[in-house]
Amino acid sequence: MFEGLLTEIQQLDERVVALEVQLQELARQSPQCQRLQSVPGVGLIVSTAFVGTVGDIKGFRSARRFASWLGLTPREHSSGGIRRLGAISKRGDSYLRMLLVQGARSVLYSADASIRAGRPLGPLGHFGVRVRSRSGHNKAAVAVANKLARIVWATWRNGTKFEVRPPAMAAA
Repeated sequence: MFEGLLTEIQQLDERVVALEVQLQELARQSPQCQRLQSVPGVGLIVSTAFVGTVGDIKGFRSARRFASWLGLTPREHSSGGIRRLGAISKRGDSYLRMLLVQGARSVLYSADASIRAGRPLGPLGHFGVRVRSRSGHNKAAVAVANKLARIVWATWRNGTKFEVRPPAMAAA
């Protein structure tokens, strides 16, 4: 019985490897996938899932609308000039949202590794660590995922690779 399960697991592993090779070939042929993979937390699976699901990014007028479509923006309960923001809406594509949250968790993990090693943090990791210090790990992961969605939109819409720019000097 165990030998049958072992061969089944080995066959599934071989199938996963074959599918991964196909995804790599698709991503290599797609300039959108290559640009998206330059974003921290976005790899092969995330980039191909976005390109395959979204299609044309120009259907979203702004990065906030794109993040909202993914269900990564907070619900709003406002009245009489008082703005109250709640939990994320979770109204969009749950698979894409889950992929972005997992990518955000990897950004937070690499930020922790950088802190332990004494290396400087990138802007995204610094943002995530600041949010986590005041709100907790899961909320920080969702906040970083929201920021990742906006970066993905800008990278895809502008047709440029993601690059970290030093912050602008404050005007004197």
